[in-house]
Amino acid sequence: MFAEFLRKLTESTPETLPHEDARLALTALLVRIAKSDGHFDTDERQRILAIARTRYQLSEPDASALLNKAEQLEGEAPDTVRFTRAIKDAVAYEDRVRVIEALWQVALADGERDASEDAIIRMASNFLGVTDMDSALARQRQEKG
Repeated sequence: MFAEFLRKLTESTPETLPHEDARLALTALLVRIAKSDGHFDTDERQRILAIARTRYQLSEPDASALLNKAEQLEGEAPDTVRFTRAIKDAVAYEDRVRVIEALWQVALADGERDASEDAIIRMASNFLGVTDMDSALARQRQEKG
């Protein structure tokens, strides 16, 4: 279903993604991080829906539709390294920093910091080309918020 989208995303010189495609790819990355511990529970799903509604000004039905598409895309997407590097090449830096903020929102949804989540977000930040300083500031904003 997403073969053409993924081909465009992972070709040797990807173009900047249109807004709708970028938010789909970035939401799929949120799903991938949420699933990385082997669990994708209701709290994580609700957090991603809230992020989609807030960041993209979506209605509840539109946010649910985006999440459903993102789950399908995540299932078909290549390994995390290629997927995040492809997003890096196709999405503006400011949007990637906002994705790191969203990843921290998902990771901190249970009120605890977990070493494995820290490691995954650190890896995603690196692959997305987000500096350590910007990633740390993104985390701090979410811990305070």
